[in-house]
Amino acid sequence: MSKTTSLNLASTRIATLLDEGSFVEIGGAVTARTTDFNMQQKETPADGVITGYGVIDGNLVYVYSQDASVLKGAIGEMHAKKIARIYDMAMKMGAPVIGLLDCAGLRLQEATDALDAFGTLYYKQAMASGVIPQITAVFGQCGGGLAVASAMTDFTFMESKNGKFFLNAPNAIAGNEVSKCDTSSAKFQGEESGMIDLAASEEEILSEIRTLVCMLPANNEDDASYEECMDDLNRVCDGIENAAKDTALVAALVSDDNVFFETKREYAKEMVTGFIRLNGMTVGVVANRSEVYDEEGNVAETFDTTLSVKGAKKASDFVEFCDAFSIPVVTFTNVTGFKACKCAEKALARETAKLTYAFANATVPKVNVIIGKAYGSAYVTMNSKSIGADMVYAWPTAQIGMMDAELAAKIMYADADAATINEKAAEYKELQESPMAAARRGYVDTIIAPADTRKYLIGAFEMLFTKREERPSKKHGTV
Repeated sequence: MSKTTSLNLASTRIATLLDEGSFVEIGGAVTARTTDFNMQQKETPADGVITGYGVIDGNLVYVYSQDASVLKGAIGEMHAKKIARIYDMAMKMGAPVIGLLDCAGLRLQEATDALDAFGTLYYKQAMASGVIPQITAVFGQCGGGLAVASAMTDFTFMESKNGKFFLNAPNAIAGNEVSKCDTSSAKFQGEESGMIDLAASEEEILSEIRTLVCMLPANNEDDASYEECMDDLNRVCDGIENAAKDTALVAALVSDDNVFFETKREYAKEMVTGFIRLNGMTVGVVANRSEVYDEEGNVAETFDTTLSVKGAKKASDFVEFCDAFSIPVVTFTNVTGFKACKCAEKALARETAKLTYAFANATVPKVNVIIGKAYGSAYVTMNSKSIGADMVYAWPTAQIGMMDAELAAKIMYADADAATINEKAAEYKELQESPMAAARRGYVDTIIAPADTRKYLIGAFEMLFTKREERPSKKHGTV
């Protein structure tokens, strides 16, 4: 690929991402300054990265796009410093940073100069975390240190065919080669590591980033993510209970104009995370899922209603992001316990603790809707009233308690006959498992008809809009 073609490609990505004619380049005349290994004889236009700012639907954003024609996109001192300066400007203005990545790694000819500048970039990213949204999209290679930089951002997209994301290349892993397992592929990084929010074509990725930017606050203080709601605030969600097992559909049904932006789409599908709008306000969604339906409405995948390691991690990371940017959170709960297997036991307690902490520590408005079963400690973890949910709703068919009523009866009356077990199970269901029993104790605020879910959620978040909640003075938690 010629330099002109690649440079045009890097520029074209920016032009496609931003509103037409809005991009203003910064540092276009910068080139490499090292003279080691005869580097002065090599052309490094813009030092391999185009940086600047523009707008997406009128929202200010800062952008950098790597040019793979310049030393294969290798990152040198000035390359990294240009990106770091973009971060400085974004922090001052309170606007998101979007990186379009296509890079062979660090520039060997610049050694410690490149390493120092790249470390500075890490530092800028760390300081920006929780202050401004950070988004990256991988269109070519993103390996080694750049993979760490991408992992430090809030959202990562990846081109499904040409994108390569790795810390260690597949062939550098002992006992592996790319033909066995391509650990750098969008499929692996999306399904196994959970690094990728969406793998798609370049055009689709740029379109999805535009959608995401319009849903997110510009920074952690000034929220311009609201938009006028043209949907009926009292719209009845007829048939929503039929979609209860695929909660991505539930989220879409309650959202303004049925818009749902799902994050980490291929990772831990038993846990749904993403953004909806309620009366024009962006709200984060965390939901248990037991089925995935295809475009024809058929069941494509099934999951048990348990909390897994990956599901807990996915949810806790998402809740922390929402809390950092003052985005309210709603949970749709349908969980019966914890994943029971040897592999899960290695990390399940730790990841469940982090999810419990994330919900308890979050000071944003939090609403829980129990749409199915809510059993045991797993239910407590899923944004229950006891760990800080501001409002808890339940559908009439919800089951809330320690465990399934029949199993509870068998444990409590182990020596009883079948008739007694059935009688006690019915009694347990009435006294300890029904949503009414939980409501009588104050653990559920209101039992609502499924069709009225949207109406109640809008009302709750409007009421909670001015919520203020303090936490004990400390530097940060350690969970």
